Amino acid sequence: MDKLKEHIKLDNIPEHVAVIMDGNGRWAKKKGAMRIFGHKNAIKAVREATEGCAELGVKYLTLYAFSTENWARPKAEVDGLMELLVNTIKREMPTLNKNNVQLNAIGKIDNLPSNCKVNLEEAIKETAKNTGLILTLALSYSGRQEIVEAAKKIAIDVKKGVVDINKVNEDIFSNYLDTDNMPDPELMIRTSGEMRISNFLLWQLAYSELYMTETLWPDFRKKHLYEAIISYQNRERRFGKVSEQVKA
Repeated sequence: MDKLKEHIKLDNIPEHVAVIMDGNGRWAKKKGAMRIFGHKNAIKAVREATEGCAELGVKYLTLYAFSTENWARPKAEVDGLMELLVNTIKREMPTLNKNNVQLNAIGKIDNLPSNCKVNLEEAIKETAKNTGLILTLALSYSGRQEIVEAAKKIAIDVKKGVVDINKVNEDIFSNYLDTDNMPDPELMIRTSGEMRISNFLLWQLAYSELYMTETLWPDFRKKHLYEAIISYQNRERRFGKVSEQVKA
Protein backbone atom coordinates (compact mmCIF):
# COMPACT_ATOMS: atom_id res chain seq x y z
CA MET A 1 0.00 0.00 0.00
CA ASP A 2 2.86 2.39 0.86
CA LYS A 3 4.44 1.72 -2.54
CA LEU A 4 1.11 2.58 -4.16
CA LYS A 5 0.95 5.81 -2.17
CA GLU A 6 4.42 6.76 -3.44
CA HIS A 7 2.99 7.00 -6.97
CA ILE A 8 0.59 9.78 -5.95
CA LYS A 9 1.63 13.28 -7.02
CA LEU A 10 1.01 15.48 -4.00
CA ASP A 11 0.85 18.59 -6.19
CA ASN A 12 -2.17 17.20 -8.07
CA ILE A 13 -4.52 16.01 -5.32
CA PRO A 14 -8.23 16.53 -6.09
CA GLU A 15 -9.64 19.19 -3.79
CA HIS A 16 -13.02 17.48 -3.62
CA VAL A 17 -13.69 13.73 -3.83
CA ALA A 18 -17.26 12.38 -3.96
CA VAL A 19 -18.14 8.73 -3.34
CA ILE A 20 -21.17 6.59 -4.11
CA MET A 21 -20.85 3.89 -1.45
CA ASP A 22 -22.42 0.91 -3.19
CA GLY A 23 -22.45 -2.83 -2.64
CA ASN A 24 -23.26 -3.27 1.06
CA GLY A 25 -26.25 -5.52 0.35
CA ARG A 26 -24.39 -7.71 -2.13
CA TRP A 27 -21.46 -8.00 0.27
CA ALA A 28 -23.81 -9.26 2.99
CA LYS A 29 -25.61 -11.62 0.61
CA LYS A 30 -22.31 -13.23 -0.35
CA LYS A 31 -21.81 -14.01 3.31
CA GLY A 32 -25.32 -15.36 3.74
CA ALA A 33 -26.35 -12.47 5.98
CA MET A 34 -29.05 -9.79 5.99
CA ARG A 35 -28.38 -6.51 4.16
CA ILE A 36 -27.99 -4.53 7.40
CA PHE A 37 -24.93 -6.69 8.14
CA GLY A 38 -23.29 -5.17 5.08
CA HIS A 39 -24.12 -1.65 6.21
CA LYS A 40 -22.62 -2.30 9.65
CA ASN A 41 -19.41 -3.61 8.09
CA ALA A 42 -19.14 -0.55 5.85
CA ILE A 43 -18.13 1.73 8.72
CA LYS A 44 -14.46 0.77 8.38
CA ALA A 45 -14.57 1.75 4.71
CA VAL A 46 -15.91 5.19 5.66
CA ARG A 47 -13.15 5.56 8.25
CA GLU A 48 -10.43 4.49 5.79
CA ALA A 49 -11.69 6.79 3.03
CA THR A 50 -11.90 9.71 5.45
CA GLU A 51 -8.46 9.15 6.96
CA GLY A 52 -6.93 8.53 3.53
CA CYS A 53 -8.32 11.77 2.13
CA ALA A 54 -7.24 13.75 5.21
CA GLU A 55 -3.71 12.36 5.04
CA LEU A 56 -3.35 13.24 1.34
CA GLY A 57 -4.66 16.78 1.77
CA VAL A 58 -8.07 16.38 0.13
CA LYS A 59 -10.16 19.27 1.45
CA TYR A 60 -13.68 17.92 0.80
CA LEU A 61 -15.06 14.38 0.90
CA THR A 62 -18.75 13.89 0.12
CA LEU A 63 -20.33 10.48 0.75
CA TYR A 64 -23.66 9.44 -0.73
CA ALA A 65 -25.08 7.85 2.40
CA PHE A 66 -28.85 7.71 1.78
CA SER A 67 -30.90 8.84 -1.20
CA THR A 68 -34.53 9.95 -1.27
CA GLU A 69 -35.23 6.76 -3.24
CA ASN A 70 -33.79 4.66 -0.42
CA TRP A 71 -36.86 5.44 1.72
CA ALA A 72 -38.71 2.92 -0.48
CA ARG A 73 -36.54 0.06 0.76
CA PRO A 74 -37.95 -2.48 3.26
CA LYS A 75 -38.83 -0.77 6.56
CA ALA A 76 -36.58 -3.07 8.59
CA GLU A 77 -33.55 -2.09 6.51
CA VAL A 78 -34.35 1.63 6.66
CA ASP A 79 -34.91 1.50 10.44
CA GLY A 80 -31.66 -0.39 10.85
CA LEU A 81 -29.81 2.16 8.75
CA MET A 82 -31.16 5.07 10.76
CA GLU A 83 -30.19 3.40 14.04
CA LEU A 84 -26.75 2.64 12.61
CA LEU A 85 -26.36 6.27 11.55
CA VAL A 86 -27.08 7.53 15.08
CA ASN A 87 -24.73 5.04 16.74
CA THR A 88 -21.95 5.61 14.21
CA ILE A 89 -22.04 9.39 14.57
CA LYS A 90 -21.78 9.08 18.36
CA ARG A 91 -18.96 6.54 18.16
CA GLU A 92 -16.92 8.39 15.55
CA MET A 93 -16.99 11.84 17.15
CA PRO A 94 -13.64 11.43 19.01
CA THR A 95 -11.99 10.24 15.79
CA LEU A 96 -13.38 13.15 13.78
CA ASN A 97 -12.13 15.68 16.30
CA LYS A 98 -8.77 13.93 16.66
CA ASN A 99 -8.27 14.16 12.89
CA ASN A 100 -9.53 17.76 12.72
CA VAL A 101 -12.45 16.70 10.47
CA GLN A 102 -15.48 18.96 10.13
CA LEU A 103 -18.80 17.16 9.62
CA ASN A 104 -21.39 18.52 7.21
CA ALA A 105 -24.64 17.25 5.68
CA ILE A 106 -26.72 17.95 2.58
CA GLY A 107 -30.17 16.73 1.54
CA LYS A 108 -33.61 16.75 3.13
CA ILE A 109 -32.31 16.44 6.68
CA ASP A 110 -35.74 17.31 8.09
CA ASN A 111 -37.01 13.98 6.71
CA LEU A 112 -34.71 12.01 9.01
CA PRO A 113 -36.10 10.54 12.26
CA SER A 114 -35.84 13.08 15.09
CA ASN A 115 -33.09 11.21 16.97
CA CYS A 116 -30.98 11.00 13.80
CA LYS A 117 -31.48 14.68 13.05
CA VAL A 118 -30.61 15.75 16.61
CA ASN A 119 -27.43 13.63 16.73
CA LEU A 120 -26.37 14.83 13.30
CA GLU A 121 -26.90 18.49 14.18
CA GLU A 122 -25.00 18.05 17.46
CA ALA A 123 -22.08 16.41 15.64
CA ILE A 124 -21.99 19.16 13.03
CA LYS A 125 -21.95 21.78 15.80
CA GLU A 126 -19.27 19.93 17.79
CA THR A 127 -16.91 19.69 14.79
CA ALA A 128 -17.65 23.16 13.37
CA LYS A 129 -14.34 24.63 14.56
CA ASN A 130 -12.23 21.86 13.01
CA THR A 131 -10.15 23.19 10.11
CA GLY A 132 -9.14 20.04 8.26
CA LEU A 133 -11.10 17.82 5.87
CA ILE A 134 -14.79 18.66 5.46
CA LEU A 135 -16.73 15.38 5.46
CA THR A 136 -20.20 15.82 3.97
CA LEU A 137 -22.90 13.17 4.27
CA ALA A 138 -25.58 13.25 1.56
CA LEU A 139 -28.65 12.08 3.47
CA SER A 140 -32.19 11.84 2.10
CA TYR A 141 -30.56 13.42 -0.93
CA SER A 142 -31.71 13.75 -4.54
CA GLY A 143 -29.74 15.56 -7.24
CA ARG A 144 -32.86 16.36 -9.25
CA GLN A 145 -34.70 17.59 -6.18
CA GLU A 146 -31.76 19.79 -5.25
CA ILE A 147 -31.83 21.44 -8.70
CA VAL A 148 -35.61 21.94 -8.54
CA GLU A 149 -35.33 23.51 -5.07
CA ALA A 150 -32.57 25.83 -6.30
CA ALA A 151 -34.76 26.94 -9.22
CA LYS A 152 -37.64 27.65 -6.82
CA LYS A 153 -35.40 29.74 -4.54
CA ILE A 154 -34.13 31.76 -7.50
CA ALA A 155 -37.72 32.33 -8.70
CA ILE A 156 -38.69 33.61 -5.25
CA ASP A 157 -35.70 35.99 -5.13
CA VAL A 158 -36.44 37.21 -8.66
CA LYS A 159 -40.02 37.95 -7.61
CA LYS A 160 -38.75 39.83 -4.54
CA GLY A 161 -36.39 41.85 -6.71
CA VAL A 162 -33.32 40.42 -4.97
CA VAL A 163 -32.05 38.80 -8.18
CA ASP A 164 -32.13 40.13 -11.75
CA ILE A 165 -33.37 37.29 -13.97
CA ASN A 166 -31.13 38.51 -16.79
CA LYS A 167 -28.06 38.10 -14.61
CA VAL A 168 -28.73 34.52 -13.53
CA ASN A 169 -25.81 32.39 -14.72
CA GLU A 170 -24.12 29.13 -13.68
CA ASP A 171 -22.25 30.77 -10.81
CA ILE A 172 -25.39 32.34 -9.36
CA PHE A 173 -27.33 29.09 -9.79
CA SER A 174 -24.58 27.17 -7.97
CA ASN A 175 -24.99 29.52 -5.00
CA TYR A 176 -28.53 28.17 -4.50
CA LEU A 177 -27.46 24.52 -4.31
CA ASP A 178 -26.77 22.58 -1.10
CA THR A 179 -23.09 22.60 -2.03
CA ASP A 180 -22.79 26.38 -2.44
CA ASN A 181 -19.91 26.50 0.05
CA MET A 182 -17.70 23.90 -1.65
CA PRO A 183 -16.10 23.38 -5.08
CA ASP A 184 -17.43 20.80 -7.54
CA PRO A 185 -15.84 17.34 -7.16
CA GLU A 186 -12.86 16.70 -9.40
CA LEU A 187 -13.15 12.97 -8.76
CA MET A 188 -16.22 10.77 -8.20
CA ILE A 189 -15.70 7.19 -7.06
CA ARG A 190 -18.38 4.51 -7.26
CA THR A 191 -17.89 1.05 -5.79
CA SER A 192 -19.47 -2.31 -6.74
CA GLY A 193 -18.97 -1.97 -10.51
CA GLU A 194 -22.22 -0.15 -11.30
CA MET A 195 -21.88 2.36 -14.16
CA ARG A 196 -24.26 5.18 -13.22
CA ILE A 197 -24.37 8.21 -10.93
CA SER A 198 -27.78 7.42 -9.40
CA ASN A 199 -29.14 10.95 -8.97
CA PHE A 200 -26.02 12.08 -7.08
CA LEU A 201 -24.71 15.65 -7.45
CA LEU A 202 -26.12 15.93 -10.98
CA TRP A 203 -25.12 19.59 -11.42
CA GLN A 204 -21.79 19.31 -9.63
CA LEU A 205 -20.50 16.24 -11.50
CA ALA A 206 -20.66 17.92 -14.92
CA TYR A 207 -16.88 17.75 -15.42
CA SER A 208 -15.82 15.34 -12.70
CA GLU A 209 -13.60 12.41 -13.51
CA LEU A 210 -15.52 9.18 -12.83
CA TYR A 211 -13.82 6.13 -11.35
CA MET A 212 -15.75 2.88 -11.07
CA THR A 213 -14.32 -0.06 -9.14
CA GLU A 214 -15.63 -3.62 -8.78
CA THR A 215 -14.76 -3.50 -5.07
CA LEU A 216 -17.83 -3.66 -2.84
CA TRP A 217 -17.98 -0.77 -0.39
CA PRO A 218 -17.40 -2.80 2.84
CA ASP A 219 -14.09 -3.97 1.31
CA PHE A 220 -12.96 -0.45 0.30
CA ARG A 221 -9.66 0.56 1.89
CA LYS A 222 -7.02 3.27 1.51
CA LYS A 223 -5.32 1.33 -1.30
CA HIS A 224 -8.51 1.59 -3.37
CA LEU A 225 -8.62 5.34 -2.74
CA TYR A 226 -4.99 5.59 -3.86
CA GLU A 227 -5.78 3.65 -7.04
CA ALA A 228 -8.64 6.04 -7.82
CA ILE A 229 -6.48 9.12 -7.28
CA ILE A 230 -3.64 7.71 -9.38
CA SER A 231 -6.14 7.04 -12.17
CA TYR A 232 -7.39 10.62 -11.83
CA GLN A 233 -3.86 12.01 -12.02
CA ASN A 234 -3.14 10.07 -15.19
CA ARG A 235 -6.06 11.63 -17.05
CA GLU A 236 -6.13 14.80 -19.12
CA ARG A 237 -8.92 17.12 -18.00
CA ARG A 238 -9.95 19.15 -21.05
CA PHE A 239 -13.24 20.85 -20.03
CA GLY A 240 -14.45 20.93 -23.64
CA LYS A 241 -11.11 21.98 -25.12
CA VAL A 242 -8.83 19.89 -27.35
CA SER A 243 -5.68 18.25 -26.02
CA GLU A 244 -3.37 20.74 -27.74
CA GLN A 245 -5.09 23.68 -26.02
CA VAL A 246 -4.74 22.09 -22.59
CA LYS A 247 -1.05 21.35 -23.09
CA ALA A 248 -0.43 24.88 -24.36
